[in-house]
Amino acid sequence: MAEDLQSLLEKINRDGVEKAQADGILADAKAKAAAIVKEAEDTAAKAKAASEKAAADYAERAKETIRQAARDTVLAVEAAVTKTLENLLAKDVKAALSDSSAAARLAMKAIEGLAGAAEVAAANKELASALKAQLAAKGDIKVVLDETLDSGFTVRTDGGRVEHSFTGATVAEELAKALRSDLAALMK
Repeated sequence: MAEDLQSLLEKINRDGVEKAQADGILADAKAKAAAIVKEAEDTAAKAKAASEKAAADYAERAKETIRQAARDTVLAVEAAVTKTLENLLAKDVKAALSDSSAAARLAMKAIEGLAGAAEVAAANKELASALKAQLAAKGDIKVVLDETLDSGFTVRTDGGRVEHSFTGATVAEELAKALRSDLAALMK
């Protein structure tokens, strides 16, 4: 019986030691599991924060790209409309200046306040003839043909040192300059 008691005591002792070891292993495993979970949560939080920052940065770059594309589109449309307007102006002004009687009236207005001799260079023979007929009374105004001009006329004074151009291209350019700021305001 003493042996039975001894073996029972040894068994109880062994079971206690094994239980204590099992509890230690279990506690150690729980601590390691908690550390792994904490590390995984920290890694996930960092990855989430990095992803959110990358998404916000991408969204901001996309907004800026859209703003720049919109600005470029407005500028391109403005340039195209301006070019179309300039072409229409040039065409209409050239047509208006091709009318000899209208161009002659404009030339009369241009030289109206001139004091002294002047030379009016006409772009074509019809305009030169019309100007000569209207300016016949003014002896100090000379009318010449200048076939280098596309349309209209120029007025030269002070021995040719001062020249005022009323050609189609010049008048259209000046009209376009005057209209450009209004057109730009409309495009905004």
